[in-house]
Amino acid sequence: MKLLVSALEHSANVHLKRLTQELPEDTELTGIFTKELGKPIVDLRSLAIMGFVDALKKLRFFFKLADEMVELAKDADKVLLMDSSGFNLPLAKKIKKAYPDKEIIYYILPQAWAWKKKRIPVLERTCDHLCSILPFEKEYYSKNAPIEYVGHPLLDVIPAYKESIDKEIKEVLFMPGSRKGEITKLMPKFKELRRKLGSDIKATIVIPSFFTKKQREALFGDLYEFNIEHDAYMAMLRADFGFICSGTATLEASLIGLPFVLTYIANKLDYLIASRLVKLNYIGLANIMLEKKNGSFIHPELIQEDVTVKNMLQAYKRVDRTAFLEKSKELRDYLQHGSAKNVAKIITS
Repeated sequence: MKLLVSALEHSANVHLKRLTQELPEDTELTGIFTKELGKPIVDLRSLAIMGFVDALKKLRFFFKLADEMVELAKDADKVLLMDSSGFNLPLAKKIKKAYPDKEIIYYILPQAWAWKKKRIPVLERTCDHLCSILPFEKEYYSKNAPIEYVGHPLLDVIPAYKESIDKEIKEVLFMPGSRKGEITKLMPKFKELRRKLGSDIKATIVIPSFFTKKQREALFGDLYEFNIEHDAYMAMLRADFGFICSGTATLEASLIGLPFVLTYIANKLDYLIASRLVKLNYIGLANIMLEKKNGSFIHPELIQEDVTVKNMLQAYKRVDRTAFLEKSKELRDYLQHGSAKNVAKIITS
């Protein structure tokens, strides 16, 4: 089977890798994905964008890339779209228009429940299978929508979970993200915070392994006060507390059981636009899910001007780490396992 894949984000490729382990051995991937899984048509590093402003600068490139994907769809047996709705939803419309009988599976759906709900009818018309990874998502779609909750993919890839919490905090984890804008805004504050914590605390920073030495030096600067780690999961399991930039990493930490504070500073224009479009009480996905489940939350959030060393220190001292671990277990029970197997069955059926 030849499967056309559009997986632009690093997180989507983590789940794609797990999914390929459940697919038949003769499955051939074409399209956009990590080099680790085959021969993609583009280097994922060239696709990295942060916010609306950065996206506008690369519009022409993405239009050309979408046309190339539509051409590849001609010889593909099926199409798998993962996350990245800004690119994948228009792509789904183009493929369905060019090849009405081509089967399209969308895995890790656009967060239409949060904003742009008008995308939901488009998804229902365009895609043959909608694989939801959030238990509450289905209620936003029509009664006859081709949507199915498949379980959350993170539970398939996280290697282990914390079973207990040490009374003493010995190691603090810093995760400033993987995008230039995130890193350059957070690192000065993280470095100052690290000094405030004192030399008795071991400080570890997670740096994505795809950064070259030159890129790392330019973005992170001098890191003599930190231990450098590339394996985020192992770092989360070992650490006692964390300061984590918004994104998939916050949900990973919530599931693993690492108490942390979400810290996020966006481009001011991006934040202004997003705050007008999205009406949510939280930006961390774990908090959003628990609020919808029973009105609770699991971790504090510091956003924009609230991301100060003083506020981070206060949150660090106030977080109830034992209560966090209980909420972590509750979240895992809520999300269920088996996402990769369930999606593989849909693709091969």
